[in-house]
Amino acid sequence: MGFVMMSAAKPAVYVVDDDPDVLGSLRFLLETDGFDVRTFRTGAAMLRMLGPADADCFVIDYKMPDMNGVDLASRLRNRDIAAPVILITGYPDENITARAQAAGVHHVLHKPLLDDSLLAHIRGAIGENRRQPEAALTSGNIRR
Repeated sequence: MGFVMMSAAKPAVYVVDDDPDVLGSLRFLLETDGFDVRTFRTGAAMLRMLGPADADCFVIDYKMPDMNGVDLASRLRNRDIAAPVILITGYPDENITARAQAAGVHHVLHKPLLDDSLLAHIRGAIGENRRQPEAALTSGNIRR
């Protein structure tokens, strides 16, 4: 079952992982489920290509050679990019989870069992993020 939206535009998911096999697998999974997917092998490459409202969600690997996923999430927040970030890691660790939460990461998921869980978290995060501006306007507060 794919992602259903009122508009014709597919939600854009940016995936960052230094492993080309993981990138290929995630691209296939997400495109099959109806997402528009852009993949990057480094955080720096994604940051160079990223506009302020390009992505609806980010899926970022924790361990990469140029910067880790928590640092990349922090850089996104420093640019005032509010799209949700889902951190994926093959190295589950409470310290990573705590640092990820402090950097504004929406969820931390563990490899390799990602398929349905990842899709559900992406759908939920995008839906929640799209409702936030609407809720802020109705309550009189403006949030990013």
